[in-house]
Amino acid sequence: MLIRSLLGACAVSALALPALAQQTTLTIATVNNGDMIRMQKLTGDFTTKHPDIRLQWVTLEENILRQRVTTDIATKGGQYDVVTIGNYEVPIWAKQNWLLPLDGLPEDYDADDLLPAVRRGLSVEDTLYAAPFYAESAMVMYRKDLAEKAGVTISESPTWGEIFTAARAMTDKSAEIYGICLRGKAGWGENMAFLSAMANSYGASWFDMDWKPQFDQPEWHDTLTDYVTIMAEAGPPGASTNGFNENLALFQQGKCGIWIDATVAASFVTDPGESQVADQVGFARFPNKEGVDNHGNWLWSWNLGIPASTTKAEAAKEFVAWATSKGYTELVAAQEGWRAAPPGTRTSLYDNPEYEKDAPFAKLTLASIDGVNTDQSSVKETPYTGGQFVSIPEFQAIGTAVGQQFAATVAGQVKPEQALTSAQQLTTREMTRAGYIK
Repeated sequence: MLIRSLLGACAVSALALPALAQQTTLTIATVNNGDMIRMQKLTGDFTTKHPDIRLQWVTLEENILRQRVTTDIATKGGQYDVVTIGNYEVPIWAKQNWLLPLDGLPEDYDADDLLPAVRRGLSVEDTLYAAPFYAESAMVMYRKDLAEKAGVTISESPTWGEIFTAARAMTDKSAEIYGICLRGKAGWGENMAFLSAMANSYGASWFDMDWKPQFDQPEWHDTLTDYVTIMAEAGPPGASTNGFNENLALFQQGKCGIWIDATVAASFVTDPGESQVADQVGFARFPNKEGVDNHGNWLWSWNLGIPASTTKAEAAKEFVAWATSKGYTELVAAQEGWRAAPPGTRTSLYDNPEYEKDAPFAKLTLASIDGVNTDQSSVKETPYTGGQFVSIPEFQAIGTAVGQQFAATVAGQVKPEQALTSAQQLTTREMTRAGYIK
C-alpha cells in the first residue's frame, strides 16, 4: 500500500509539472505613483482569476521609466510585456509599429465608456493602442485654513496675479510653511509639463507656424521670470529637485499653502490616512494670466500598452483589460472608498453619485479635462498638437534639455534670460537637424 501511495503521489506530481511549466510570467514596467502602487497591492484579484499568469513588477521613478521603456521598445529588446506610457508616446509609437493594437478586448470592457478626449489621444485611425489607467488635467490645490489666516481668497477660476498674492501672504518660512510648491525637477514630463502649461496660460507657444522656437518672445520671458521669482520668494528649499511625488509629500505634510499640479493628486491630498491636511483642501481651476483665455491645456493619461516585441500578447491583454476595467474601479472603491478610484478615464465614474459624494474634486476634474483643447494648446496659431507637450518624436529630448536649463534657474545657477537664450539655441539646432526648419 505504501509503494502504491508513493507511486500515486509521483503520478500526481508528474501531472502537475506541465501545468507549472505553462505558467506565464508578465514583466510590467510602471511608474512609482500612488495609483500604480495601489494597483500592485490589488493584483491578488487578477492572479486569483488567472492562476496561470504570474506578475513581475519593475517600478521606477518617472524620468527613469521613460528612458528605459523608450530604449527597450525602440530596440525591440523585449524586456517588458506591459508598459506604462503616456498619451504623448502612444500615437507616435503606434505609427512606428512599436505597440500592439488592443482589439479583441472582452465584451464587458466597454471601450465606449472611455472619456472621448482620452480615448482619442490613445487611438490611431480609431484603433486603441493603449488603455487608460488614469487621466488628468491640472488644478490648484490649496490650504483653506492658511488662506483664511493670511486674509486672502482664491477664486474658482483664479489669475496668476491672484495666486502669487496668496502665495506670498501664506508663506511663513520660519515655520516651514511655503506659500507655493511647483515642479522644479528637470524633465519633459516633470518641470516642462508644468512650465509648458503655464506658458500656454501666458499666451506663449513652443513654435511658430514655421517651427521656429519662441523662447525669445515676451510671453516666455514673463512665464519663466514669474515662475523663478515666486519660487524664490514663496517656494521650498531645493525646489529644483522636486517633482510630482516630492511636492505631494510636502503638501500632505502641511508644508505647502498652494500646489498646482495634476488633478490625480486630489485623492491623495484629501485622504485622511495619508494627508495631515485632508480636511482643509480647497480646489480651483488652473490659473490664467490676466487677459489670456487659456487655462493651460494640460491633458495627460498614464496608460498600459503592449510592446510589439512581447511573446506573451494574450496574457498581457488579459492584464491590461483587468487593470483598466470598470471592475477594477469597483475593486478600488470596495477596498479604499470611491475617492481613491482611478480618475479621468470613464464616463460611468462621473455619473456615479457615490463617487461625486466621496470625491469633492470630481466635478472640477471632469470640467478641467473636458475644457482641454489639444489641437490648439496656445492662443497663438501653431503647427503642432498636444497640451503640455508637443506631439513630435523629437520633443522628448528637446523638452528634457530645455527643462535642464530652466531647472538651473530655480537652483540659482543661471538667470532666466540666459536659460531662455540657451533654450532658443538648442531647440533651433535640433529642429534644424531634424528637418523642421528649412
